[in-house]
Amino acid sequence: MVFNVEMRSRTSKRVQTNWAGNQRWKPTAVVRPATTPSVAVQVAKATDAGQRVKAIGAGHSFTAAATTTGTLLVLDRMTAVESVDREKYQVTVQAGITLSALNEALAEVGLAMPNLGDIAYQTISGAIATATHGTGLGLGNLATTVIGMELVSSTGEMIWCDTENNPELLRVARVGIGSLGVVTKVKLQCVPAFNLEVAETVEVLDDLLDGFFEHAESNDHFEFFWMPGARRAHVKRNNRTELPAQPPSKFEYFRDKYVAENLAFGTVCRVGRRYPAAVPKIAKIITSGVSERALIDRSDRVFASPRLVKFYEMEYGLPYEHLPDAFRAVRDFISTLDIPILFPIECRVSAADDIPLSTAQGRRSAWIAVHMYQGTDYEEYFRGVERTLKPFLARPHWGKLHFQNHHQLEKLYPEWSAFQDVRQKLDPTGTFRNDYTDRVLGRL
Repeated sequence: MVFNVEMRSRTSKRVQTNWAGNQRWKPTAVVRPATTPSVAVQVAKATDAGQRVKAIGAGHSFTAAATTTGTLLVLDRMTAVESVDREKYQVTVQAGITLSALNEALAEVGLAMPNLGDIAYQTISGAIATATHGTGLGLGNLATTVIGMELVSSTGEMIWCDTENNPELLRVARVGIGSLGVVTKVKLQCVPAFNLEVAETVEVLDDLLDGFFEHAESNDHFEFFWMPGARRAHVKRNNRTELPAQPPSKFEYFRDKYVAENLAFGTVCRVGRRYPAAVPKIAKIITSGVSERALIDRSDRVFASPRLVKFYEMEYGLPYEHLPDAFRAVRDFISTLDIPILFPIECRVSAADDIPLSTAQGRRSAWIAVHMYQGTDYEEYFRGVERTLKPFLARPHWGKLHFQNHHQLEKLYPEWSAFQDVRQKLDPTGTFRNDYTDRVLGRL
C-alpha cells in the first residue's frame, strides 16, 4: 500500500531533553508527522530495518519513557479537534493536542474534561499513556475518559478500537506507557462545562490525617500540600457549583500564580539550594506565606496552574484506606534526613478503574507525591520514600521517577499478563522498546 504522507524529517544532531532536564538522549532522526499514515510509514520503515521508534508529546514525563536512539516522532503537528458530538458530550482529537489547547477547544463548545491534573502542558496521548490523574474520589484518571483510540502497531498497521471494535484492546491500551504502539487519535467522553467553587485553607496536618476519609468523601475534589517540618498544611477543596464564575482579577491571578507560586518560590528554592542551612527558615516562610482564598471559576482554570519552577517528582498510588498511616510513615522518615527539602508533599485521591496497567487498577487510590528542585540531588530522598511506601502496596506513577523493575511491578498488577499479551501482538519485534520499558515491563 502506498500512502500520500506529509511529514517533516531531519537527521538529529541535537541532544533532546525532557521538561525537567533530567533525561537526555540523541535519536538518529527526528520526524514531525502530520497524519496517521505518515506515522505508519515511519514505524513500518523502522521495523523493517530493525530500528527503534518512540513518540513524544510535550516531554513532561520525568522518566525515560519516550527516549530513543532511533527515530523520535514528535506529534506537535497532530493537534486537531477532528469531531465534536455535543449531544453525547464526545470529542475526537489528534494525539498531539496539549491539555491546555484541548481545554480551550472544549470550552468553546460548552464541554469540559470531568477531571484534570494540576499541569496542562502535557499532550493528551502522553497524559493517558502514563495514567495521569487529578484528585477526586469519584473520578478516575484521564485514561478512563477514553472511549476510542487509534494507534499504529509495529508493522505500520493502523488500528481503531472502541467499545464495539476491539474492546479488549481499548481496555488495555488506554495506559500503554508508549510500549504498544503510537497513539495517533483518541475519542474522549467529556461532560457539560461546569464551574468549581474553590476553598483554600491552612489546617493542622494531624487534624487533616485524622479526618482524611471524611474530607475526601465529602468533596468533589480534595487535596493538600504539606511542607516538611511544618505543623500545618495547605488544603484545597473544589466542588461543583451552579453559581456563575467569580474568578480572581488579572492582578490577583498574576500575583498568586506567577509572583507567589513561581517567581518568589523559585527565588527561595535557588537560595535554599545554595545555602542548605537556611532551608528550615525558608520552609517556615513558605508555610506562613500561604493564604486562604475562595473563588468560583471555570473548571479547567481551577484544576491547572502555570508551573515555571522546574523540579523532579516521584509519586506513588496506594490503597485509599492506607493513606493516613502511610503519610505519617513518610513524615517520620523525612524527619531523619539531613538534606534540604524545599517542595511540599502533595496528597490526592482517585477512583478505581479496570485498566490493566493503570496505577489505580482495581482499587480506590490515594497518592503521595514528593518533589525536589531542579539541579538538586533527589535520590536519597526519593529512594527513602519509596522504601517507606512499599509495605503499603504502593505503585509508582508511570511518568514520574521511581526505582522499580518489572520483577517487582508484576506482583502489584493482577492483570499484568493481559497487558503483556497485547504487547506481544502489537510489537513482537520490540520496535517500541527502550531502556526504560525494558526495566519496568521486561523484554518480550
